Amino acid sequence: MSFIETFARIEYQFRPLLAYLPADFTTKLASFGKSNFIKNFVEDIPKEETVFSKDQSVKLWDIRFNSPLFNAAGMFKIGKGYNVVAKQGAGAFLAGTTTYRSREGNIKDGVTHPFLPFPRSQAAINWMGLPNPGHEVVAKRLSQIEKVKACPVGISLSYDSVDSKEIALKNMVLGLEMYDKANVDFIEINESCPNVEGKSVSNNLEPELVERLEYISKNFISKLNRNLPVIVKLSNDTNINQVDDLVRILTDLNYSGVNFGNTSTRYNELESQIRKKEKHLFYYFYNTFGGGLSGEPLKQTSLELASKAIQSVEKISPSNEFHVIRTGGISSISDIEDSIRNGIKLNQWYTGYFKNFGRYGHQLYKKILE
Repeated sequence: MSFIETFARIEYQFRPLLAYLPADFTTKLASFGKSNFIKNFVEDIPKEETVFSKDQSVKLWDIRFNSPLFNAAGMFKIGKGYNVVAKQGAGAFLAGTTTYRSREGNIKDGVTHPFLPFPRSQAAINWMGLPNPGHEVVAKRLSQIEKVKACPVGISLSYDSVDSKEIALKNMVLGLEMYDKANVDFIEINESCPNVEGKSVSNNLEPELVERLEYISKNFISKLNRNLPVIVKLSNDTNINQVDDLVRILTDLNYSGVNFGNTSTRYNELESQIRKKEKHLFYYFYNTFGGGLSGEPLKQTSLELASKAIQSVEKISPSNEFHVIRTGGISSISDIEDSIRNGIKLNQWYTGYFKNFGRYGHQLYKKILE
């Protein structure tokens, strides 16, 4: 067992004690600890490669995914960590989310990239603000990856809301072209981050959202000369009554899939799923920073939205290959089985990943999927 695995296992045992500490101190401690842990984690390549006892792979868009589960955007913001998850048995490696310009991310009250876990509630909240070194740096890094069988490379990217609309859209296409040249296997456009200025996360057919989707379709997707699926990631706070229209628009514009979703800002609705001992931490964080809630409280919503999207695809029966990805609250084999029963073939995890890494270390995919 590596030092990182040992540290994660010890931290997993003691993390519930955070509920007894003052909220401001806990936030500073957790935010600092997470940042430093990730720096070491991406370099902690497992000595042994995970081999499943039976084939767990999924083939979509003519791409072979080693398993139906892989990391969500935000885990590998700078594009490092491929060899870690490839040896763990992940279905893919997803880097980003990146923006055209580098971003330092959010800093407030002396806290850089605020983050706070709620282990008793199997949840977490963050207000990180998309810290990343920019498309160009990450594209170059991804272009140098020596890929292994059945672990494709994906990239999540977002437009820069600090720019004017015209410049942001042009720079978005430039970023897409950089990643195309870097030979990534699939692209995920993040339309769902609640932690950056100027971004709407309800995804309820706002004219600006449709305009962005149309621009990318016309100026990038229609010009592709290779198999490069482009998926759109929408919020877990999306109005379920809008899913039919959203899927219809995406298929009409030749997108390859949709991902529901990201973190949630439905604080009042989800408060009941935060354990009593952790509520003071929850109140402090969202009143101080805002941020997006992730983990177990999103399980049902992500399943409902993704399942509804599957039904929409079946009704439309698009001419192009179009698939649905589920993100939010994934942490166990039962969650994967729920997805499969509803026709969802790929899942992403983040909060559930680190919970299971604390329990199983680098064996987490094997422990979960077998």
